[in-house]
Amino acid sequence: MRSITRDVSDLVNRSLDAHVRVAVTGLSTAGKTAFITSLVNQLLNSSTHDNLPLLNVAREGRLIGAKRVPQKNLLVPRFAYDEAMEQLSGETPAWPTPTRDVSEIRLAVKYRPKSKTRQLLSKTSTLHIDIVDYPGEWLLDLPLLEQDYFSWSESQLAALSGQRSVLAEGWLECVDQLDLDAPANEAKLQAISEAYTQYLLDCKDAGYHWVQPGRFVLPGDLKGAPVLQFFPIKKHDLDSVVKGSNLEMLLSRYKEYQTSVVKRFYKDYFSSFDRQIVLVDCLTPLNSGRESFQDMRFAIEQIMQSYRYGRSSLLSRLFAPKIDKVLFAATKADHVTPEQHPPLVSLLQKMVHKVWQQAAYEHIDMQCMSIASIEATNAGHVYADGKMQSVLKGATMQGDRITVFPGSVPKSLPDVSFWHENQFDFAAFRPQQLDDHQPLPHIRMDKVIDYVLGDKLR
Repeated sequence: MRSITRDVSDLVNRSLDAHVRVAVTGLSTAGKTAFITSLVNQLLNSSTHDNLPLLNVAREGRLIGAKRVPQKNLLVPRFAYDEAMEQLSGETPAWPTPTRDVSEIRLAVKYRPKSKTRQLLSKTSTLHIDIVDYPGEWLLDLPLLEQDYFSWSESQLAALSGQRSVLAEGWLECVDQLDLDAPANEAKLQAISEAYTQYLLDCKDAGYHWVQPGRFVLPGDLKGAPVLQFFPIKKHDLDSVVKGSNLEMLLSRYKEYQTSVVKRFYKDYFSSFDRQIVLVDCLTPLNSGRESFQDMRFAIEQIMQSYRYGRSSLLSRLFAPKIDKVLFAATKADHVTPEQHPPLVSLLQKMVHKVWQQAAYEHIDMQCMSIASIEATNAGHVYADGKMQSVLKGATMQGDRITVFPGSVPKSLPDVSFWHENQFDFAAFRPQQLDDHQPLPHIRMDKVIDYVLGDKLR
């Protein structure tokens, strides 16, 4: 009954265009937790601070304020906003602990409507915003729905080149020693699965982003479950699967993973999103080298191929919500000097060019921005070598104060020669000490909110 009531309530809000579900995702190091913390913090402080000058509803004086309200879905963990703020505002500021599972937080934003239709209904309107956080690695699994076990295995083995092939030596040796036709041995399959999972984790540590299955590295509540205990194998004749064998068990687990993990995620979460924010850390892969950069670009393309796009008419919003706006945000803009922000956006645009073409064809609004969810540095200038030089001032993760020019960001996708001639060293900074009762410092979070939610606040 509670579920039916929740669905009816959301249906009514959708009919009034007063409810929106915003999904936030990104691969590791993109800064999802910091982003959502800042997004919530900026809106909560909007009634007492002039912290969102690029948000139209605020600039026009129509934004009344925002508050947190209980989320409707009681089966999804609460986004740890309070815990994140405690970490950021401590004596030694620290970045919030990254989330490892789906989480959600709901806001109610009250404003004076500009729309004549809404003005006839009431002098004030309220937009309910569900902000859903989920790991980008989980989206890497959606292509598995179109692959059987053997074709998936083949794709994983085909990817073993460069450093990946070195990292894979351990689990490949284990697979070579497994008799696929022997009676199923759960302990052996678990051991090899753990070796394969370690390979995926090693890939992430080496700067790679395309890892499948994504739930193996971020299992959430499935940690230790047999459904996460399978791995790629070399080519095998499907007609000769021995009943009760290791191979039959692997096939069964892969199919169960498709049905109970990937499809369930799509049905329960992904298919209900209205707006999508994809956070991209372009700087860390530049630090890590060409293989890492190319791998991240491929991973983003794989993620975006799985999206259910379509411009939302009223009827489709009521009965089959679709993502109609996508924002790609290059995070950590405060880790480069201000004149490097346009090249950072240009680089991101080049990275998602194929996706952008597809979105444009489907009449989907899509935009790229450079942002800093929580600004950790101060930009300035120093006089060096006879000229003024742009620099950043901030504290390293160890607390040392530094003044540095981090380097230039390429405007387009670097070619092979570029990597031989250029080295990057974008430093990691810790958060600044916060002033009491002040909103989190940011770069262009107001522009993000205006793009993602502005049309809902008219």
